[in-house]
Amino acid sequence: MAYNFINTDDASPESLTDLCLTCVSQNLECFCVKRPDGSLCFREAVLFPQELADQLLAKMATEGLLNDSTVGVFRNCEYLRLRRACIRTARISAEAFQKALCPHRLLELDASRVNADLTIPDILQGLATNRHCQKSLQRLFLTGLTMSSLEEPIWYRFSSLQGLRSLSLANVDFYHSGLVDVCSLPRLESLDLSNTSITNLTPLLGLKERLRSLTLYQIKRLEMSTSQILEILGQFNVLQHLDISDDKQFTSDVARQLLEQTGILPALISLDVSGRKQVTDAAVKAFVDERPGMAFVGLLATDAGFSDFLSGEGNLKVAGEANETQICEALRRYSEREGFVREALFHLFSLTHVMEKPRHDILKLVVVGMKNHPATLNVQLAGSACVFNLTKQDLAAGMPVRLLSTVTQLLLEAMKTFPNHQQLQKNCLLSLCSDRILQEVPFNRFEAAKLVMQWLCNHEDQNMQRMAVAIISILAAKLSTEQTAQLGAELFIVKQLLHIVRQKATQGVVDATLKFTLSALWNLTDESPTTCQHFIENQGLDLFIKVLESFPTDSSIQQKVLGLLNNIAEVRELHGELMVQGFLDHICPLLHSPDVEVSYFAAGILAHLMSRGKEAWVLSPNLWSLLLEQLHDVIMKWPLPDCEMVAYRSFNPFFPLLECFHTPGVQLWAAWAMQHVCSKNAPRYCSMLLEEGGLQQLEHIHTHPQTHKDVKLLTESILEGLQRHRARTGQPANAYTGRHPPPQ
Repeated sequence: MAYNFINTDDASPESLTDLCLTCVSQNLECFCVKRPDGSLCFREAVLFPQELADQLLAKMATEGLLNDSTVGVFRNCEYLRLRRACIRTARISAEAFQKALCPHRLLELDASRVNADLTIPDILQGLATNRHCQKSLQRLFLTGLTMSSLEEPIWYRFSSLQGLRSLSLANVDFYHSGLVDVCSLPRLESLDLSNTSITNLTPLLGLKERLRSLTLYQIKRLEMSTSQILEILGQFNVLQHLDISDDKQFTSDVARQLLEQTGILPALISLDVSGRKQVTDAAVKAFVDERPGMAFVGLLATDAGFSDFLSGEGNLKVAGEANETQICEALRRYSEREGFVREALFHLFSLTHVMEKPRHDILKLVVVGMKNHPATLNVQLAGSACVFNLTKQDLAAGMPVRLLSTVTQLLLEAMKTFPNHQQLQKNCLLSLCSDRILQEVPFNRFEAAKLVMQWLCNHEDQNMQRMAVAIISILAAKLSTEQTAQLGAELFIVKQLLHIVRQKATQGVVDATLKFTLSALWNLTDESPTTCQHFIENQGLDLFIKVLESFPTDSSIQQKVLGLLNNIAEVRELHGELMVQGFLDHICPLLHSPDVEVSYFAAGILAHLMSRGKEAWVLSPNLWSLLLEQLHDVIMKWPLPDCEMVAYRSFNPFFPLLECFHTPGVQLWAAWAMQHVCSKNAPRYCSMLLEEGGLQQLEHIHTHPQTHKDVKLLTESILEGLQRHRARTGQPANAYTGRHPPPQ
């Protein structure tokens, strides 16, 4: 049973209905009160249209939000009337099911793969309490549920569901006596007995006059000869769909003999024999020719499907492996079947190797297969390989963002489920290492960063190491300050990244891995004192001095090293580690670097250290005075960069520097930095400055009698930019969030 409450066009915005249902389902407790038994009840009477009630229940089940507490909102049948109830994979008890769902006059119930606490007898017993439901229920899906043995009598059976037209008992321990009971249903037209424990098909003859669809996929305990099976099937003159496929590829020749038998199943329009190796193109063609109305044939993992007649391009749909059309049909038809999904993905991988255009239609099929079988290694392995082929290089740019978001979360789940499988981890990392995905696609970046770091700490593959640190460096820059601090607080992360830097410095190698690793450390230490402390405690300072010595002419390396050291210098408690002669001897000359970015970062380190005042420089008071003068002169000579040199999470580190009236060079550096980013990226930084109380702070500096004229000019420029931004956006001057208290 499918619910179309999600917009199927991944390139379009989500529908208003879906957005509202998401909001309600994810924030249900905000709209509810709790009953004494802990179940939820809407605080006010909320009348849902019947279809929306169905959609809300299905969304809650799909997103893992349906449980004994939340299902309670459906107890009120007057306001939330259910007709098509989907509780697939939910975790609810028999008592909660009976109270919340059984009072409704249901047409359909899909309880496939619910938790083991809710058994088939529980469901049948619950439905029996509603006499209307016994007549109204037409479709019942119980795939994968637990069932006490029907060899032993139970007080209630399927036969009381007199209105039932379609029943699925796939993957259930369902036995012969239960089949006898089911076959007495007076209106049953569709029956799925796949992977059950039935031993004899004879009871099905009770349905021969009305059965339209019969699915017998992988019947593993059947105690009948081929001739006996065909004798029974031969009596189903109105049967339109027959599935006798088998992904275990047993040696039974029932499919071959069925195809060779003339006159059998005259009304058939759909036949699935996938997995039956003895099937041939000639036999299939003869069978189809005898039945002009045939619309589908399943031939995956057989010896058939390779002739033009069975290409799948025309009116006859074919699930197979011979071409793209057949493989896609197989993925659509078999999304619930683990073995066939794996088989189809294996063949799809070969095709996706050479695809040159974005194929979001195919990627969606891969997503469904991976989502339905999250704990199956072979499905995740083949699926992740296909994902990489479908999103590599420029292909990702043509994919809808929402689809990429879904597939990225599936990759993360696969990494988490199979942490020790190297090839699977490699597949996922290859797919994640995409600019489009990392920069534009919404997903849980914090979880991703942790998973990639864990991989990095457990593997030495040089090529994958480069990708892993590249991913981490980008993700770390996009995390919140709190998340970055939490990630960097894990000591093993800092140690591993420093280990990589140490290896490269020892080898004297400047490569992408070194640059990405330096960027990752730079981003992880940003406004994270704990990470900065870990860096110092693990000899990071000595190592970074060695890096500066090893690559004295590489400005890109110098920028990354100095950027990180800027983060260290922002932590006042660590100033003692930096205010030593050996460190200053390396930093001070870089103040005069011809590279503005190198000079900028060196000046930033010195500005933070000099903000302590001359009396703190017991090492060399004269050096403090000299640097203060040089700092001012150097900053005034900087040309305006063409683009944004650096990104900041907040302006919090700058506000204390602006208060240093005794050191105008320090104030000047902070004001120059703020003016630079606000002029290059006004929408982001002007808004950030207003939200953090920066307007009041700057006005205070601008009017203070001790403020140097050069600092005043810069603050005046920033204030003018803020006024222009406010005029454009209407953002109030007091849009202050309290992150940094404005001056009184």
